[in-house]
Amino acid sequence: MTYILGGWQSDFSKNWAREGMEIADGFSQALGEGLASVDLEPVDIDVGHVGNFVGDLFAGQGLLGGFFAQSDAGFDGMPTSRHEAACASGSIAILAACADIEAGRYGTAAVLGLEMMRNVPGVEAARHLGAAAWTGHEFEDATYVWPRAFSNLTDEYDARYGIDERHLRRISEINFRNAKTNPNAQTRGWGFTNLSFTDDDEANPVVEGRVRKTDCGQVTDGSAMIVLASAERAADYAKRRGVPLESLPRIKGWGHRSAPIRYRTKVEASASEPYVFPQVKRAIDDARARAGVDLGDIDAVETHDCFSMTEYMAIDHLGLTAPGESWKAIEAGDIEIGGKLPINPSGGLIGVGHPVGATGVRMALDAFRQTTGTAGGNQVEGAKTVQTLNIGGSTTTTVSLVIGV
Repeated sequence: MTYILGGWQSDFSKNWAREGMEIADGFSQALGEGLASVDLEPVDIDVGHVGNFVGDLFAGQGLLGGFFAQSDAGFDGMPTSRHEAACASGSIAILAACADIEAGRYGTAAVLGLEMMRNVPGVEAARHLGAAAWTGHEFEDATYVWPRAFSNLTDEYDARYGIDERHLRRISEINFRNAKTNPNAQTRGWGFTNLSFTDDDEANPVVEGRVRKTDCGQVTDGSAMIVLASAERAADYAKRRGVPLESLPRIKGWGHRSAPIRYRTKVEASASEPYVFPQVKRAIDDARARAGVDLGDIDAVETHDCFSMTEYMAIDHLGLTAPGESWKAIEAGDIEIGGKLPINPSGGLIGVGHPVGATGVRMALDAFRQTTGTAGGNQVEGAKTVQTLNIGGSTTTTVSLVIGV
């Protein structure tokens, strides 16, 4: 069993380049603030894991594990590694740290996810992010690869089940609203009009295909860090702070599935399946099975909404509705705070922002906050068990965690 001792998230509204920051500065800030949040020193951390997708392309920087010791000499000699799985990079870093702890190699781990993405023009950023598709083999006619991919997913749902795009706009509206009360959300100060969540071409212009501006997750600079511990080290940590071990959230279950990199290969293979992305469904179910819970035990979900269509897909794959009937949960208010299963009470990637390598870590941190009752204005009342769903590429890598007390 792996425990989460706590963590820290940067303000996702910050533009690091405009503030004179490099990716190393974002790393150092997250490391220092993350340690302070749990009142630990470098000597208390046994191993470090970094989640990052495209630091090499956006910042020209690889080998990010070296910034542990570069940031604080107290980490000199500590083993580190970097993990890449596109948008699921942070979750893969968490799984690697959990494996270290569960194998008995180390007792504590610092998991840090980060990305610097706002230092280049938008078209260049889109080209860098397109590296998570099969380069040279798909979406070659698209200016923005990922909006095109998830526009195609909208078409797929429309062909299989039918779809009303007003439900996609409603997902975005809910996530932007949730982000208003999140002090770290990139969009918390944004303003919207009555036309922002419609098909009005001026207020909500088309980006690619059927994807419009407010359907999109954000291009973000940001970092997040959590500290993980074995049962023995967590018990010592709790005793020294005078709190019950049972009050510390645990990673109760996990699911990790991979699929072919090409979008079309996946949807063609699932043509006769009930779910468009069966490996996403399996990752979700694996996490619950390992945790010994079912849908009724989940109090909230932090899911991947790189686009509103991604969350629409997640709703039925999570089992909240039958395949193709996600619209029923949206119309019923089930996914809103106070509903049957609040989804993205933080604001998600659309509202909070999406520094790609940090997202999986940020999701786990928000699950920690929910289950410790420290989520502030985004708190789901009585939340004790939260599931995350983090997707890399066109569901090429999927990771789901069940976190709870």
